Amino acid sequence: MLDEIHKRQHVVNQNRPKRSAEGDAFSLFAITALRLAGRLTAAGDDLARPAGQTSARWQVLAGAQSGTHSVAQIARLLGVARQGVQRLADTLEADRLISYVDNPQHRRAKLVKLTNEGDARLAAIEAAQADWADRLGQSFTPAELEAARAVMTRLIETLDAETGKA
Repeated sequence: MLDEIHKRQHVVNQNRPKRSAEGDAFSLFAITALRLAGRLTAAGDDLARPAGQTSARWQVLAGAQSGTHSVAQIARLLGVARQGVQRLADTLEADRLISYVDNPQHRRAKLVKLTNEGDARLAAIEAAQADWADRLGQSFTPAELEAARAVMTRLIETLDAETGKA
């Protein structure tokens, strides 16, 4: 039985595509980035929880802070689907944390604006996040973090160009 499994596994491995050294390095980077994204989301949920929010709701509140973005613009900034941001925004509006206001640039696409309560909740989350960021930031030099950010930004731009979102 075990011998049969090994034979099948050999056939599966033979059919796997080979990558270049750069492709292997990129794949490891992508896997690491996904692992990091999961941990950052969990940490964001922990930071937002005392204010009765989640990471996702926090991101929409932050996108509404200036009062100059529509739901679609917030979604583009976050790199996520507009429909998901719309659902979150509608929930935040029902909770009276944001409001929709007229957009002078577009009749139908309302702007998303924080209410006073939404601003207070966002401020509480941002205070917790500042302490957290200061604590974690001490493990790295500013140059290391800037280099990592630059690579991620360039990758975002490359992916956007490849998918036509640029």
